Amino acid sequence: MIQNLAAGQQGFTSNVFLVAGERTVLVDVGNQFDVVAATREYVDDIDAVVLTHTHPDHVGNLAAVVDAFDVDVWGFDTDADGVDHAIADGETVLLGDDEYEALHTPGHKDDHLCFYSRSNQTLFAGDLVFANGGFGRTDLEEGDRGLLVESVGRVLDTVDEELQAMHTGHGPSVTANPHTDIELALQAARMRA
Repeated sequence: MIQNLAAGQQGFTSNVFLVAGERTVLVDVGNQFDVVAATREYVDDIDAVVLTHTHPDHVGNLAAVVDAFDVDVWGFDTDADGVDHAIADGETVLLGDDEYEALHTPGHKDDHLCFYSRSNQTLFAGDLVFANGGFGRTDLEEGDRGLLVESVGRVLDTVDEELQAMHTGHGPSVTANPHTDIELALQAARMRA
């Protein structure tokens, strides 16, 4: 089960995906809403938090989640506040019942990761790409349009054309031909580079 706990929230928050299964995790924790209560509507406990990156809208609720569930936090850079364990580029992580490959995808932020499962054809894209060819901002600290273009290209080269679902850091998940949305994001990012 993959559930967006931030759906319908009005605050400045990222999406928060509860991935339930053998290893129940939150992918990002959002900001400015009670993510602990939202999590407990579906499960009693979680095993870990996995971060796509550490912008405030993705980690604002981190202290509350760690306090409530007594879990470790995994991300790319253990120098970032709250990150206990590093996930290296190319490392495999268990989210729910499926293995995901971690892809280091800087450009929006230096510590940005995407997670791709070939077995269930699912991508957690964070703020790298969005529905309808949108892509992450590069005007923030650590933003770099050239790196972002390279990262989107890497994701496009990695995922299969049969990708079934792309869960993004903001906006709706894409379940109808998400491979096309990634192609469009690459074209758009190159045009504005």
